[in-house]
Amino acid sequence: MEIERLSGQLPALAGILALLLFVLASTEAKAGDLAPPDTLDGWTVQWIAALNGTQAAYSNWSKGGVNSLSAVGSSRLTSHYRSGEFSYSMQLHTRYGESRLQDEGVRKTDDRISLRNRFLYDLGDEAVDFSVYSNINFESQFGRGFRYGEGPEGEDILISDFLAPAYMTQNVGVAYIPTEAFSVEAGLGLKQTFVRDTALSKRYGLDPGERFFNEAGFTFGINVDTEIMENVRYTGYLETFTNLNRPLRRTDLLISNQLVGRINNYLQMTLQFEMIYDDDFSERLQVSQVLSAGLTVNLVSR
Repeated sequence: MEIERLSGQLPALAGILALLLFVLASTEAKAGDLAPPDTLDGWTVQWIAALNGTQAAYSNWSKGGVNSLSAVGSSRLTSHYRSGEFSYSMQLHTRYGESRLQDEGVRKTDDRISLRNRFLYDLGDEAVDFSVYSNINFESQFGRGFRYGEGPEGEDILISDFLAPAYMTQNVGVAYIPTEAFSVEAGLGLKQTFVRDTALSKRYGLDPGERFFNEAGFTFGINVDTEIMENVRYTGYLETFTNLNRPLRRTDLLISNQLVGRINNYLQMTLQFEMIYDDDFSERLQVSQVLSAGLTVNLVSR
């Protein structure tokens, strides 16, 4: 199905993916990054770094091919705290990758800065699965992004840069958390869009020359972190933001999926698949898919 057609079927798509997340969460799961373990008292910290790369070279090769070299570095810092009924979770996730293609130069292949903070307060004893939550999240990227060769004269078009855009969200509501690996939450939220480079303001729904835009609306989210089979972990979340002053069909949608298969203590394969719908940028569905393999190092675990 073409991406343009998918964009017109977002409600059904979101429902199907929500069901998939629920099915995955219903499998036997180990504690993950979603929430602090019930047995935790105090702090726990984990920091994992990974470097993945590919290289291809050809000389007089009958099947053809383009020489290329690419690398992606990533880091995930996770911290949990629990004291009585109160808990806090923080995750800082960064990725950056580039690829050098023969006759094409260096191009960015991956770029993300994501900071997620979650505060929870349990509403009852162990038999009660509901909590009051508050989230404070930040999303942006490190470097400049282009649409290559799409200018009037075949030049590259700048579409993003550091803090252009950047998004801050603050949500508060009620969460249903039946296990440490799965939760559903709904509430009210604020969303701020920052654009450091005013040349990109209009591209992200701001008036020309503006750097900041604030919205209020309803939020909904599903989070999953589960080991679906031995040495294979699935992490995913679905988030929506519905502006109070816009039609429901203009709801912002973010779906993030990651499968990590561990080969041994240092080698792993990762499949990342993300979809975004934000009509301030485009009325078409944004899709990103990255498959990588490489070295993983546990820098801190306590």
